[in-house]
Amino acid sequence: MGHERGETKESGGQPVTTRTMLDGYGDFSMESLCHAILERHRDTIRVQKPRIAVAKLARIVETILRLSNRQGFHATSLREISAGSGVSMGSLYSYFDSKDTLLLMILGQVATTTSTVLGNAPASVKDDPAAHLRWLIATHVALTEAMLPWFVFAYMEAKSFPPQGRKAAVESEEATEAIFGDIIARGVREGAFAVDDPAFTAALLKPLLQDWYVKRAKWRRRGIDAAGYAERVQAFVENAISPGKGATPLARPARP
Repeated sequence: MGHERGETKESGGQPVTTRTMLDGYGDFSMESLCHAILERHRDTIRVQKPRIAVAKLARIVETILRLSNRQGFHATSLREISAGSGVSMGSLYSYFDSKDTLLLMILGQVATTTSTVLGNAPASVKDDPAAHLRWLIATHVALTEAMLPWFVFAYMEAKSFPPQGRKAAVESEEATEAIFGDIIARGVREGAFAVDDPAFTAALLKPLLQDWYVKRAKWRRRGIDAAGYAERVQAFVENAISPGKGATPLARPARP
C-alpha cells in the first residue's frame, strides 16, 4: 500500500497509525478502562482504596475475558475467575454480587467508550458527511483494535448472556448503527450519498466493521492490518453509496 503497516494517510499525506487515530480520546489500557468502571459503579463496589481496587478489577476483567474466549462465559465459574485472577472469592463479592453483574459492567464500558469516541468527531470532518463517514469507519476499526478482547467478548458471547445482558448488547449495537445512520442520512440530504434507506445501509455496514475483530486472523493472513482494513471498507462503502456510481448493494432496490 506504499506505507508502513498499521498506517493510513491523511489528506495532507502524513501517516496516521490506528493508535494515533485515538489520540485525545482517552487511555484504552485495561487499567484505565477498569478505572472508568470503578468510577461508574462507586455505589456498589465496596473497596476503599482506588489504586488497589483498579489493580484487582483489572485482573478480574482480564481473567473473565481470557477464560470466556477459551471456554465461554456461561461455562466460566466465579471460582475459576478467583483462581485465574488471584483475587479471593470474598474479595470478588466486594466488586460485584454475581457474574451477571460483572458482565453488565464490561458491556457498559464497551458501550460507553464506543458512543463517547464515535460521538466526538473532530471539527475538521464534521462539515463533510463523506469525510465524517470515513473517520467513523477508521476510528471504529482503531477502537476495536485497541479494545480487542472486550469487543470479541461482547460479540462472541452474546448468545449466552442472560436477558439483561443480551438487551444491553443489542442496545449498544443499535446505538452504534444510529451514529452511522445519522451521518449517512445527512449525506443523503446534502447530496453526498445516494441511498434510499440510510438506517438499512448503516445496519449492513456494521457487520463489515465487526468482521475486523471477529475474523482478524483471516485478514492478517492476507497481509491486511487494521489501517489497511479500514481503508478497504472506506473505499467499498464510498463506492457503493456515492452518487453516480450506479446500482448499489447498500441501497434499497426499487419495488417492481
